[in-house]
Amino acid sequence: MHSRKLISQDTRKVRAPLAGNVFENMLHANFLAVKKSITADFGCLTFTFYLLIMFASCSPGSDNNKVVIDEDSSAISLYDIPAAAELDPVEKNRLAQQAESWYNTALLPKGFNGAILLAKGGNILYENYQGYADIGSGDSITPNAALHIASVTKTFTAMAILKLQEEGKLQITDVVSKYLQGFNYDSVTILDLLSHRSGLPNYLYFMDKLWPDKEKRISNGDVLHYLITKKGELKDISQPDSHFSYSNTNYALLALIIEKVSGISYPKYIRQKIFLPAGMNDSYVYQPKDSLRATPNYDWRGSPITQNFLDNVYGDKNIYSTVRDLLQWDRVLKTPLFLSAQSLAQAYTGYSNERAGIKNYGLGWRMNVYPDGKKIVFHNGWWHGNTAAFIRLLQEDVTIIALSNRYSRGTYSVKILANLFYPYYENVPEEEGETSDTTSSVHSKKDTISSK
Repeated sequence: MHSRKLISQDTRKVRAPLAGNVFENMLHANFLAVKKSITADFGCLTFTFYLLIMFASCSPGSDNNKVVIDEDSSAISLYDIPAAAELDPVEKNRLAQQAESWYNTALLPKGFNGAILLAKGGNILYENYQGYADIGSGDSITPNAALHIASVTKTFTAMAILKLQEEGKLQITDVVSKYLQGFNYDSVTILDLLSHRSGLPNYLYFMDKLWPDKEKRISNGDVLHYLITKKGELKDISQPDSHFSYSNTNYALLALIIEKVSGISYPKYIRQKIFLPAGMNDSYVYQPKDSLRATPNYDWRGSPITQNFLDNVYGDKNIYSTVRDLLQWDRVLKTPLFLSAQSLAQAYTGYSNERAGIKNYGLGWRMNVYPDGKKIVFHNGWWHGNTAAFIRLLQEDVTIIALSNRYSRGTYSVKILANLFYPYYENVPEEEGETSDTTSSVHSKKDTISSK
């Protein structure tokens, strides 16, 4: 297995969009960006070459003078993400070595195949790339190899909804039927969808039962159509805002609302409003046209898992990204570049308080809220053989990310790295998608991971 790591003195900072050497910056400042597609046919082979040149205007007084041209010729302004603050070299080296020790003793022996990253204040303390993006071809996982992040996609969908609210294009208290014609669950609101309190059944199950042709892939529109036309046949519908019930249907519908309100497709909205401005250059929302570039995934034995009729639905899943790109997303959310502090406070508020304890769900974020005021916001993901963990320690400004395309519950155990900064995970109940075996194996190593 191939493995790449970066730690200690070679610690890297989160990249600013269009960062580069002096020559590159001169090009950015002086040349217009143009995207060209040049297609050459040779017999039965077609080669398409894409040229994407970024530029920066030098208008005096501009807060953000960097621009990229999208494939539809739209000019997209790039976020001016603040540079990462310097860390004490001794402390940085200590954290990096402890992270590496945990990785080598707790995660790697589980057969981890993927990428892991630990950062503080945007500084990458430790990252490692292990195994293969494509086992068949032998292509290694690299910093630019985008993996399916599964339900971590929900963080993007939820924040996009809040952005549209800030722009005055919707209110999260609006009923869903205001935006989705024919939606006959009259009292369900956008807030109910965001917080998983809609009472709607999970499309993964009812579409599996009702969809007649499993060789034909469903769309988000099909999910909506079946909710409307097959309502009498659906089970497990409950009263809205009565309790928390995690359902992928909620986020498939939110993607449709984004499309309705913005006037563009969900993949295009996420690309133009988040990926491109944030410099997340390796990230994309999967569409059928991406089938050739999508990184394959595998079961725990290493056998390929093929796509099925559910794989074209997005909003709840279907973003491919890298650990470095997700760090960019974290940095954007630490500033008012995309969302105001007020909107982020809405997102990081728990809306399900029926049960006592530290666990809750906000708007697109799971969270642990501790009695002393400490808070972790995060999301896990699992789709086919892909597993993902995106964990953010808000007070410490720490980011922990793990992505894998070979099924392993061990991916979720990366949360234990939070104990380097505060004893967050001691006797904390498991999350969905984790097992007691995972948790016990993690906590057996906690004596080597502490904030002391």
